[in-house]
Amino acid sequence: MKNLQSGLLYSLTGAAAVASLASCSAQKKAEEQKQYNIVYIMTDDHTAQMMSCYDHRYMETPNLDRIAADGVRFTNSFVANSLSGPSRACMITGKHSCANKFYDNTTCVFDASQQTFPKLLQQAGYETALIGKWHLESLPTGFNYWEIVPGQGDYYNPAFITQDNDTIQKHGYVTNLITDDAINWMENQRNKDKPFCILIHHKAIHRNWLADTCNLALYEDKTFPLPDNFFDDYEGRPAAAAQEMSIVKDMDMIYDLKMLRPDKESRLKSMYEKYIGRMDEGQRAAWDKFYGPIIEDFYKKNPQGKELANWKFQRYMRDYMKTVKSLDDNVGRVLDYLKEKGMDDNTLVVYTSDQGFYMGEHGWFDKRFMYEESMRTPLIMRLPKDFQRKGDIDEMVQNIDYAPTFLELAGVEVPEDIQGVSLMPLLKGEKPADWRKALYYHFYEYPAEHMVKRHYGVRTDHYKLIHFYNDIDVWELYDLQADPTEMRNIYGQPGTEEIIKDLKAQLTALQEQYNDPVRFSPERDKE
Repeated sequence: MKNLQSGLLYSLTGAAAVASLASCSAQKKAEEQKQYNIVYIMTDDHTAQMMSCYDHRYMETPNLDRIAADGVRFTNSFVANSLSGPSRACMITGKHSCANKFYDNTTCVFDASQQTFPKLLQQAGYETALIGKWHLESLPTGFNYWEIVPGQGDYYNPAFITQDNDTIQKHGYVTNLITDDAINWMENQRNKDKPFCILIHHKAIHRNWLADTCNLALYEDKTFPLPDNFFDDYEGRPAAAAQEMSIVKDMDMIYDLKMLRPDKESRLKSMYEKYIGRMDEGQRAAWDKFYGPIIEDFYKKNPQGKELANWKFQRYMRDYMKTVKSLDDNVGRVLDYLKEKGMDDNTLVVYTSDQGFYMGEHGWFDKRFMYEESMRTPLIMRLPKDFQRKGDIDEMVQNIDYAPTFLELAGVEVPEDIQGVSLMPLLKGEKPADWRKALYYHFYEYPAEHMVKRHYGVRTDHYKLIHFYNDIDVWELYDLQADPTEMRNIYGQPGTEEIIKDLKAQLTALQEQYNDPVRFSPERDKE
């Protein structure tokens, strides 16, 4: 027993020494180059259609536009799994869901012991912080400081979980509060002798789009045209037909559209009452003053059919935009703080969302599908002064690329098991000849809210091939150049044989590259 204990002690101390040497090596390497700060701002369900640096049809986002104007805008930015928790796990590990094991929001708990980029930055001497939405079920690790909202969080007077494992309630609007805490950490709580990386993760613009009271009256004079495919009949796309994320059929009159009245019921009414029940007297008075006349007018007119569909779309768009307005204002506060403190020249500012979102395309809200609106995500960066690159970057990038990018920027060696690719060559203005030509996607959460079938697929600059599986066996093929809105499934049509053969070969290669067990059998979609 004594020998066993001695051997174990030797083993543990030896391992500790190796880990210590590795940590010292990483820190020394990072210190040999200029160390940049990283401010990583991520929102929930903010789609590129609702950012004026990408799309001018709907609203102006002047502070987000500042980032794009002063830096770079990625025009082909995508996610690996269009769902909040899985997307965050991909981002923080630099690995696909099949590797980080966080597949969906309903059954998974993130293994907090695994390698993440904040842990590696810490080892290199960075101060790290996370404030806002985490949504990975386990508590955060790898951060000198963290404060997170439980689950999805609340818009009004939200609770926060602290590092002391205590839950506290703060008074105010969640987007303002997260920004307050982020600025306070940068100004008063971090070690200013060290470079830092802060993750500012907002609840906004997640369903059910409760705007700050100061923005309730905005955009009420705007009328938005319905997307051309709003009344999509999903011909040739049975998985698209089977979803439950239709604005017309599935958007809740009370929970989503705020048409609360004592004599009216809806599936999610009690949840809405819980959310607005968090408001204080003044907040609730402002809320009822605004929505009261709209509720009265709606039930008096009682719109039906296409008139009701249009009414729901208009209310959805306005509520979503009002929630974006607060977010844009608070991004401006962060940018102003960095400039005021003279840190903007030495800081990488990143803005993105955990995925895209449907603003009526195909008649939908929400995300999940591999179709363009949800697989795409905005990505803009304001670069440190030493970087001269500005303008658009057209290469295909994915959220698994963020981790290796931050590590390389910090001078930290990127571990071989990270599946993403550093964007640093692109940020330096290079055009790598061997840059990826195809992206892999895999969505797992079914059956669940919105009932989007499980599927995986490959996307190139020209085509997209998708396989819906599990309780269905359907392939879809889209020519993205001829059919950018993905309305015509051409899988199996004459003349597509070689295209399908090539795409399936690329798909198999990607599944082997990322070691996705689904390649052995669609019935075995998780290890």
